[in-house]
Amino acid sequence: MSAPEVRIDVVGQEHAGELLTLRRAAFVSEAQAYGDPNIPPLTQTLDELLTDLESGDVTTLGAWAGHRLVGSVRVQHDPGKATLGRLAVAPDLQGKGVGTQLLLAIPPYLREDTAELWVFTGRDSVHNLALYQKHGYTHQHDQTAGDLTYAYLRKILGEDGSDVEIPGRPSI
Repeated sequence: MSAPEVRIDVVGQEHAGELLTLRRAAFVSEAQAYGDPNIPPLTQTLDELLTDLESGDVTTLGAWAGHRLVGSVRVQHDPGKATLGRLAVAPDLQGKGVGTQLLLAIPPYLREDTAELWVFTGRDSVHNLALYQKHGYTHQHDQTAGDLTYAYLRKILGEDGSDVEIPGRPSI
C-alpha cells in the first residue's frame, strides 16, 4: 500500500486540541507495551502543550490528510543540534509511511547551525528503532527515567550531503 497523501506544515495553537488527541491515540499502544499509562505523551495537559507550541525553541510539524491531523513530530532546537520527540501517527495510518514523510520534512525547519539530529524512543520499541535506523540514525546510548528506558539515536547532518545548505531554509 502506498503512503497516504499528506500536507506537512507547522502546527499552531489553533490545532492544540487535535494534536493532544492525536498524540494520546498514537501513544496508547506504547503505554500498553510498557505497562505504563503515565508516559509523558499521555499525561501532558492542554496548557502544557500550548506552552510548548508557543516556545521559540520548539517546532511541531503536523501531517494533514485533508482537514484531519494524522501525524506530528516535535523538534527541540538547541545550539548545534535538534532533538526529535513525540513522533505520532494516527493508529489507523501507522506503518503506512506518514512517520517517514514527517522525518523527511524536518530539515527545512532546522536552524542553520544544526549539525546533528537526536531522537529518543523506548528501548524496546522495535518498530520505532527500525524506522530511525532506516533513516540514518545510529544508537548512541540508553537512559532510564523512572520505570522507562529510552534509546537515544543520533544522525550527523551532511554525511551524505543531502541535509546540508537547504535553499530556502526558514530561520526559526
